[in-house]
Amino acid sequence: MITVKIFKRSDDFEGFQVSGHAGYADSGYDIICAAVSVLTVNTANSIETLTGDRIEDCEKDGFLSCRFPDGLSESGRLLMRSMILGLQQIEANYDEPYVKVVFSEV
Repeated sequence: MITVKIFKRSDDFEGFQVSGHAGYADSGYDIICAAVSVLTVNTANSIETLTGDRIEDCEKDGFLSCRFPDGLSESGRLLMRSMILGLQQIEANYDEPYVKVVFSEV
């Protein structure tokens, strides 16, 4: 199962972490893994490139961690909310627990 942790302080996003594998299909054919990867990596890249917000990230096979040490602009917060919406829709549309989105207050 893929676990996506969203780190928040009050209403501000501090970062997010993605770990695990969906196990929906074989590697290279897993549409859930692909969808989660596209949403999360694109969000990190978009925040850094389009908003100018500073991001600290670490990416390995099956793991992505992003922190926002200086906080996020309104545009960065909108991108995060969009990513969360997409992830929650994936979570809701499959019977098996392939993706779990959790919020953690830091």
